[in-house]
Amino acid sequence: MSKEHSFDIVYKIDDQELSNAINQTLKEASTRYDFKGTPVEIERQKEELHLTAADEMKMKALIDMFQSKLVKRGINLKAIKFENIEKNISGRVKCKAKIQNGLTQEQIKKINKLIKDSNIKVQTRQQGDSVRVISKSIDDLQAVIKFLKEQDLDFAISFDNYK
Repeated sequence: MSKEHSFDIVYKIDDQELSNAINQTLKEASTRYDFKGTPVEIERQKEELHLTAADEMKMKALIDMFQSKLVKRGINLKAIKFENIEKNISGRVKCKAKIQNGLTQEQIKKINKLIKDSNIKVQTRQQGDSVRVISKSIDDLQAVIKFLKEQDLDFAISFDNYK
């Protein structure tokens, strides 16, 4: 009887790395000449970020700075979805960003369908906000990982608990 091997497909943001990226961005913004004398904020509220800047140009620069810090800290940019930039009553510009922690039902269905359509001999099972992939062959599991990395998914995934 051969042993079954498995891994989980999920994406969880490392909260400490996210906090470090926020702090580094705010620190850099406080020292940059183009941000001198203008208030800049990045606030975290559960699964959302609220960014505030003086105008749209500064907001775009702030988002760009923040994204570069995320990449340096190993956070996938697809895990943070920036929404529309809006002007509020005070004249300042705000932007909301949603943080991906785990996979939604639609994302799990999409992953299951991709794996099924690939005809790789594995089984998938939903476990909360993740997908477990099971096979008797390690090579098949590695083929699934390679296949999913080649897909252009609009959300972040990572591979955990490889057994």
